[in-house]
Amino acid sequence: MKKHLFALTALSLALTACENTHQTNADNTARNARDRNGHTLTPIDQSETEADRAITQKIRQALVEEETLSINGKNVKIITINGVVTLRGPVNSEDEKNQISKKAKSINGVKNVDNQLEVIREIPVKAENR
Repeated sequence: MKKHLFALTALSLALTACENTHQTNADNTARNARDRNGHTLTPIDQSETEADRAITQKIRQALVEEETLSINGKNVKIITINGVVTLRGPVNSEDEKNQISKKAKSINGVKNVDNQLEVIREIPVKAENR
């Protein structure tokens, strides 16, 4: 009995250690190169002025409260410097990208929006059954 238990344990450990050869990793080479060039804003660059923090907070609140946005859309990076807002990160559709930009532009104090959002997948709209 102990021999079988040991064999089963060893077999299960061996199977869990096997690598999934069908798994593919996302190719972020271009994104990583872009982010290393020193010209791309990151949240570390966020201004510490009260006005810029308030703008960022209001945009985040508007995005979180918008029920039609995906999780990606609600979690985009928002960087505000002197009233200029940079939006970065993945979104699920071109419509979502435009909706987020429009919401950011509607916030009082925003001078300009640099929309660097990336559509990672376009989700098709389901046809209604008639």
